Amino acid sequence: MRKSIYILAIAILILLLTGCKKEDQNTTESKDRITPTPQLTVTPQPSVTPSVENTEDTDDVTENDRRRVELKDYYPAQENSLYVYAGSGNEYAAYVMSFDFIDTDNNLMQTRTNNGGTETVRVIQIEEDKISIVTAVNECYYRDNLLKKEFESEKKEILLMEPLEKGTEWTLPDGRKRYISGIDLEIATPMGTYPALEVTTESEDSKVLDYYSPSIGLIKSIFVSGDMEVVSELNEIKTNSPYTQMIEIYYPDVDEKLYPDQLTVEYQTNEVTRIVLEEALKKHMEKSSYLPLISNNTMINSLYLGDDQIVYVDFSDEFVTEMNAGSGYEQLILQGITNTLGNYYGVNKVYITLEGKPYESGHVLMKKGETFEVDMDQVVR
Repeated sequence: MRKSIYILAIAILILLLTGCKKEDQNTTESKDRITPTPQLTVTPQPSVTPSVENTEDTDDVTENDRRRVELKDYYPAQENSLYVYAGSGNEYAAYVMSFDFIDTDNNLMQTRTNNGGTETVRVIQIEEDKISIVTAVNECYYRDNLLKKEFESEKKEILLMEPLEKGTEWTLPDGRKRYISGIDLEIATPMGTYPALEVTTESEDSKVLDYYSPSIGLIKSIFVSGDMEVVSELNEIKTNSPYTQMIEIYYPDVDEKLYPDQLTVEYQTNEVTRIVLEEALKKHMEKSSYLPLISNNTMINSLYLGDDQIVYVDFSDEFVTEMNAGSGYEQLILQGITNTLGNYYGVNKVYITLEGKPYESGHVLMKKGETFEVDMDQVVR
């Protein structure tokens, strides 16, 4: 009997040892096997939320709760980003917004919207208690820094103001009424659903509803007039995306004619326009017979559109000393510069100076204030 019990115990021990060995092998195989991690497409989400959890009546949210979100969160500055809006109800409802310049020290930003038909530039000012459009330029196809230009405070168009609560109301310079009509809303867009507040603008025959979400900004707009409804809503935010622009450069050829050549340029947020255009004028030309407009050593010291609708451009002395052209071709080069810059800014007059002095060379002598005029008579297309 004892012998049988001894044999049975040995058999059970062998079975247990075999099971442990198999378990150890399975554990080792599991550790060596790597399960691929699925790649996620992340939709930008607000870093803060204006709502209070488990609050049934959002109108009863306290002021302290709402202070989790600051006013400036509703209009963030996003450098090198393109806000792409989908549209319905009108061919110009879809548009793209980018940021030309951002001045964080003075809480200013310059935005640009392109709806396929026109480009509009706005300067936005963020103050302690309000966010306003202080400058707006329609049909603006050039890129100048407008942040330092003076503006009339009485012409500010307030986009949003405190207190950030339903019922806050103000009147715009043109007489329209604007007010916060909803808070702690959930607004659906093609890019996702976001918490937002609603701002309504009323005029005699139309109404606009704008929805702002913290950390993102404007996510949706609805224009209503009679039976017409036009909707623009955020579809995508493209980061690390510079603003691109097609410019036309007018090159002189050996036949004493000017030939336009289109060139795509890119602007990073806060990049100086004159430097971008200077590099564009130095780029390799399409035909070897074209004369360069400026030499590689020539610098553009300053470039801007004046309030008198004249383009002011100041070159370094190398513009003349390294030109290497006779009087006829010098005139052609000057006309090419004039046509290029005049066309870029959409004006007819260009004032060219050298190191701050009126243009002067061995062949051409300009008086102070005397301008060159855009002339397409010698242009061949």
